[in-house]
Amino acid sequence: MAKIHPLADVQTEQIGDSTFVWQFCVILKDAVIGDNCNINCHVLIENDVKIGDNVTIKPGVQIWDGVTLEDNVFIGPNVTFTNDLVPRSKHYPEAFAKTLVKKGASIGANATIVAGNTIGEYALIGAGSVVTKDVPANTVWFGNPAKQKGIISSEGKITYY
Repeated sequence: MAKIHPLADVQTEQIGDSTFVWQFCVILKDAVIGDNCNINCHVLIENDVKIGDNVTIKPGVQIWDGVTLEDNVFIGPNVTFTNDLVPRSKHYPEAFAKTLVKKGASIGANATIVAGNTIGEYALIGAGSVVTKDVPANTVWFGNPAKQKGIISSEGKITYY
């Protein structure tokens, strides 16, 4: 059974066992969240969002429509996802761009993930990076714009270039 802090606004019923949702979170009704996740305080999760099992989402993250986080993903504090490539006030696209963060990937604090990109399995995005294109599996990226700086094993051993 999920544990939901009484100060969280959780509208979905699709939350897996042993998931903890901290205070001051807002989770909309169509979001799907897996088992054994940790959703820290001050997180917003919109409707068209899918979150796998064993995912950690640190404080200050907004996960907009069109974002999928697969199993064992780590999202650091204040990571920013986008979903509209040409945002305009009160003008909405026919469909929001889809962003996929694959199994075991980690995204460091304050990184920005531009909509429509895929972060590959076990990839590592450094803190403060701006991801503007697809990131292959088992690679290390950082900078603005983020560029590949090394490779990383599934166990977390990094080799820099």
